[in-house]
Order: sequence, then C-alpha cells, then structure tokens
Amino acid sequence: MSSTPATAPSFSSHFKIGLTGGIGSGKSRVADLLAEWGASVIDTDHIAHRLTAPGGDAMPAIEQAFGARARRADGALDRDWMREQVFADAQARARLEAILHPLIARRAEEEGAAAQGCYVVFVVPLLIESGRWARRVDRVCVIDCDPDTQIARVQSRSGLTISTIQRIMAAQVARATRLAAAHDVILNDGATSPEQLRARAKTLHEQWCALAASMDRGA
Repeated sequence: MSSTPATAPSFSSHFKIGLTGGIGSGKSRVADLLAEWGASVIDTDHIAHRLTAPGGDAMPAIEQAFGARARRADGALDRDWMREQVFADAQARARLEAILHPLIARRAEEEGAAAQGCYVVFVVPLLIESGRWARRVDRVCVIDCDPDTQIARVQSRSGLTISTIQRIMAAQVARATRLAAAHDVILNDGATSPEQLRARAKTLHEQWCALAASMDRGA
C-alpha cells in the first residue's frame, strides 16, 4: 500500500526533492542510487511499514478501526487483507489513511529535519495525489514507466494478480497527470537498461547538488 501524509509537514531548509512514480516504476532503485551518491533518502513507504510492524505505533488504532482481522498472528498489519479492503471500499481506505498519514507526516518531518545529505529526497508514491507534498518540496521528480512494464515488474516481485495491480494503478493518477506535475523526469521503461537508468539519475543528481549548493550560498 502506498502512503502519503494527510497534513503538510513543515520540513527544514534543506533542498528537497519529491520522488514519485507509479507502482513498479523503479522509485526504490533510483532512491538507492541517489543515496549511494550522498543524498539523504526518506521513504514514506518504509515509514509506513515500521508503523505497521509488530508493536508499531499505528497498530492499536488500526485494530480498533478494522478489528482483529487486520492483524497477523505476529502482531503486524495483514497487508494482503487490508489491501483488499481499501481498494474495494473508499471509506475503508479513508479510515486507514486517517490513521497512518498523520503519523507518517510526523516521522518524515523528524527525519527530514535531521538529514545530513547534500539534499533530501522524499520518496512518496502518492505525491501528486496528495495535493500537499508538491508544495513542500523544491522539485518534483517523476520516475516514468509504461503501464505494461509496471504490471510485469510488480508481478515478478510480488506475485499479485494482474487485476489487483490494475486496481492499485487505477487508484493512482494517470501517467500524463503525473508527468505534467514534474519538474524532472527519469525514464525507466521496459527498454531502459540499468546503465541507462544510472546515467539518467546521475545527471539529475549533479544538477540537484548544484542547486542545493546555490541555495546554501544564498541563505
């Protein structure tokens, strides 16, 4: 499940990139490369996983809202069960978001304020959909990918059915809408090699480092 804070966090003065893209676009791979080159990466999906792990801060409220069925035997969120609920029922999705998003926002704000990299990358799957994150970062970078490649990648890594993947994609904004909101785009379609992806990401990384340095000089 994708995660986006419901309230607009007030991050520090670091130069901030909002990294987004549809499911299976390759956001995590690009984020790993940027971290390798010195950026501080804060992934809202990783925060959500910690919040819904055994003993996670979100679990008591989730169990109260959805019942014991939402919790696995080990105490973690039953993500498969919850996925079926929220993509079948908009009200269930809203209840889950009302629990998770304020907690995610708080954690992201704390991690952003403490970041030490040359710039900060917030990986937010639903950045465009939120209507809030785009106002809290300096630039929006979209990892772009064609739908067929998205489906193939997600199937190979997760085993989800095509219909489930399509429902997840349908809950995200259209590809054209995402691209229209982007300052920067990294193409990672089915024809993109690992070397090409690395080169495209490195070009933007160098531009962002220069922008961050310029912002620091002007502070």
